[in-house]
Amino acid sequence: MSARTEEPELPSNGLGYQPRIPSPKPLGYTSSPGPDTLEIRLEFGGGLHLLFSQQPRHSIHVPRHVPGSSPPKPSDMRYLIRWLKGNLLSEREEMFGEGDGVRPGILVLINDADWELEGELEYELRDRDEVVFISTLHGG
Repeated sequence: MSARTEEPELPSNGLGYQPRIPSPKPLGYTSSPGPDTLEIRLEFGGGLHLLFSQQPRHSIHVPRHVPGSSPPKPSDMRYLIRWLKGNLLSEREEMFGEGDGVRPGILVLINDADWELEGELEYELRDRDEVVFISTLHGG
């Protein structure tokens, strides 16, 4: 008889999905404030928090300029969404992102205004911006 080895069980969010193993701090990850960072406050509603470590609110620090851009390009919503996918999203990227943006059915508010009024992906982030992502799609 051969010995059977058990695979370690990964934690689940209760919906049967297992989080992906995060990559080691890509895309200009920064955990502390500094003169070259922006503080961004995030909120996830409509069930999206399940994709972000089951936490509805986060406060993050991102680089003031997109890393590797020449000349330096200010961080914008396109960069923030890419940063979220690489640093904060814990599972099921397809439920949040589509291309450079978010999937249809996710309402995005920047400082309480629809992001369509702010330029969507081209909106340049400012220190202490509040960005809210709300899923308007619900099963049932």
